[in-house]
Amino acid sequence: MANKAQQPPHLHLAEVTASQFLDIWKHFDADGNGFIEGKELENFFRELETARRGAGVDPSNPIFREKMKEFMQKFDKNKDGRIEMSELAQILPTEENFLLCFREFVSSSAEFMAAWRRYDTDRSGYIEANELKGFLSDLLEKANRHYDDKKLQEYTQTILRMFDLNGDGKLGLSEMARLLPVQENFLLKFQGVKLTTEQFNAIFMFYDKDGNGYIDELELDALLRDLYQTNKKEVDVKNLAGYKQSIMTLSDGGKLYRSELEIVLCREPIV
Repeated sequence: MANKAQQPPHLHLAEVTASQFLDIWKHFDADGNGFIEGKELENFFRELETARRGAGVDPSNPIFREKMKEFMQKFDKNKDGRIEMSELAQILPTEENFLLCFREFVSSSAEFMAAWRRYDTDRSGYIEANELKGFLSDLLEKANRHYDDKKLQEYTQTILRMFDLNGDGKLGLSEMARLLPVQENFLLKFQGVKLTTEQFNAIFMFYDKDGNGYIDELELDALLRDLYQTNKKEVDVKNLAGYKQSIMTLSDGGKLYRSELEIVLCREPIV
């Protein structure tokens, strides 16, 4: 939890490094839930305004509220009233911020998933910390970003500080996907329809008619449509096609095995 007596770090800088970005994130995401929201968001905007203007800001002033509203309209890409990690990367003045590399690289979440699949070799939904450096190196190269070993090590350690909270040396797909632009992070679209292990097993068995342990693309399409209808969510055909493409990136020659789909649709992968 952030130390309230501590001054907000680095907001006055012309640009921030990867590790400084994480300091800022952890300071304002006081409850560690992955969002800056509510009082945290008000504190962040007040301190950001103070750092940029060099003067105190009164949150009770109507002008402050109006500026904050305009600020959120500009940066809250998915209009959920809170700031996510990828949205914060657009706010802070930086060329150094390594999160922007992911935007330059990712034209679709399918590319991120393809890179992930190469490193999650046992299909567990995790990559080991010692494989993370290679994973990040791949993404940086595809983004045509120049880096040296020292900088790559800094990026790797920053990612570990972000996501390996229990120190077990593993990083989860859904956690790493928070680095993606909000509109490209298809995993966020399933937050409202996540399944328990029991629910997932039942739905997978229903579509895996022959019991061979995998489903194909047509079966995945039907499964996703049913899932949306069951959860009373409107099916957007265009978006559904994109989600399906991203998920199928995890497949093996068009065969989507239980463990791959489980990463996307379950609350926690089975270990």
